[in-house]
Amino acid sequence: MKKSLFKFLAKVNKTLLPSFSKKRLDLAKASKLQLAIIGWRYYVTTNALG
Repeated sequence: MKKSLFKFLAKVNKTLLPSFSKKRLDLAKASKLQLAIIGWRYYVTTNALG
């Protein structure tokens, strides 16, 4: 159940949240909100795969 929830969240993240890697965002110059989004996407992705 937990893994399927995170897979669903990963699909939602892909459609709703921006992809900063495509925009070539420099992490050193990222705002706090951008870093929070990157962290959230990383958390969801690692739990969906693991």
